Amino acid sequence: MIGIGAVHCVLPEEFTDVAALSELDSLPTEEAGFATGSGVSRVGVFPDADTAEYATRACQELLKETDGEPDVLLMVGPRAPDVLLGSDVGRVQAGCGLQRTFSFTVDGLGCAGSSVAWALARDLLLADPAKRSVLITHASRPAGVDRVRYPVTVIGDGAYAMTMVRGGRPELVAHRQETDGSFHDLFRVDYKQGPWYEWREECQSPDRYRFELAMHSRLRLSRLVDEVLADAGLGKADVAATLMQNVTASAYDFYETLLGLPIHPVCARHLAGYGHVGAMDVVLNLDALLRSGELSAGEHVLVLNNSPVAAWAVSLWRV
Repeated sequence: MIGIGAVHCVLPEEFTDVAALSELDSLPTEEAGFATGSGVSRVGVFPDADTAEYATRACQELLKETDGEPDVLLMVGPRAPDVLLGSDVGRVQAGCGLQRTFSFTVDGLGCAGSSVAWALARDLLLADPAKRSVLITHASRPAGVDRVRYPVTVIGDGAYAMTMVRGGRPELVAHRQETDGSFHDLFRVDYKQGPWYEWREECQSPDRYRFELAMHSRLRLSRLVDEVLADAGLGKADVAATLMQNVTASAYDFYETLLGLPIHPVCARHLAGYGHVGAMDVVLNLDALLRSGELSAGEHVLVLNNSPVAAWAVSLWRV
């Protein structure tokens, strides 16, 4: 049995209303309207610092409450690395004083990275009986100065650390994931042509995102949910709660209708209060749900995750 040992989330103490974002006045009407109608009321804003600093802080605070050094440190890649030809995850390892831990980054998966990371952590522990724990971390910050990511979401700041361990609960009982490389260039930042404060994320085709990728997500997630439940010998009636990443309020309605499963309200609350915190979304939502006391031992939680780079993941946890 491989499951969660501990989770620690770091969230900002300062917030900015979406309507007060500095870039809103310069956006075209359609893009500004998207931001204000996305379901994000405000975004959390960290004091200016590198992404790796917040990932390090999350890990340091979690490690204070756990015993021993993790065997592996797995960083879910941020939107933009702090350094080129260096190692952000190495910086986190050094900042945490981890001497024997092997560290590496899972990248190129966008929001779906955390779901892939916890499945990879489980596989690493199953493959090597000598390993005891895997530490996973991620920090969410915008790639440049703008937080409106049209036509996807509005970005907030946050960081987390979590461990996957033997005997942990909830237990990861089933997981499936897929990617489609044909969408690899749908979003890009031309970072070589100017300083970071001039970086702007560009969507090559908003229509392709809203229609073609949406259709792929509809088909893939629907099938992956059926396959994950079949792997566990369960049906949709056996799912106590369903969670997903937080991008827009309309996405919840879309997937509820598609799957016939209600998306737990904690997702919409976090979307409104913190914005989209990247690959941290599903960890934040799952941690809050587990801490709420709503679930009983043995109940199952389904976690959906997908990203604009065309990565999809579905995980089933047993409390």
